[in-house]
Parts: sequence; C-alpha cells; structure tokens
Amino acid sequence: MNILAWIVLGLIAGAIAKAIYPGYQSGSILGTMVLGIVGAFVGGTLYEFLTTGTLTLTAASFSFGGLLVAVLGAVIALFLYYAIIRRSVY
Repeated sequence: MNILAWIVLGLIAGAIAKAIYPGYQSGSILGTMVLGIVGAFVGGTLYEFLTTGTLTLTAASFSFGGLLVAVLGAVIALFLYYAIIRRSVY
C-alpha cells in the first residue's frame, strides 16, 4: 500500500477510534494519523493471528474490512496507551 493510502487510512481509522473511545483524547491531526496507522498494524496482526494462527506483523488493507480492522486496532491501541499512562502517573 502506498504512503498516501496509509495516511488516509490512518486519519479515518484514528478519527473513528477517537470518536468511539469514551472520554477526552488530546492530540493533533498528526497524532490521530499515527494512532490510525498503529491501529492498522495492531488490527491486521490480530486478524492474521485469529484467522491463520500465525503471529506475523501485517497491516490492514485499504478496504471497508481493512478500515474496520484498523479502527478495532486503534481502539485497542488507545486502551493500552491510556492504561499505561494512568499506571505511570500514580
């Protein structure tokens, strides 16, 4: 997938994940894009593991199913990020 498709998928998936995740999430448009790209990797790897049983680092494709997997991965990434941040504050 070319870099422009990664940017568009990252923006869309990151924005949807931030809208779904409860509470306020700070961050710029660049942070949203990075969140979506990380979510595409997390979701793609999780999907690959659940369907084939192998743990390989893959990313979601630029399709409707890929967008859903990327959003799911971005929500998981948000959850893990805030769990780590909250634990380090206390």
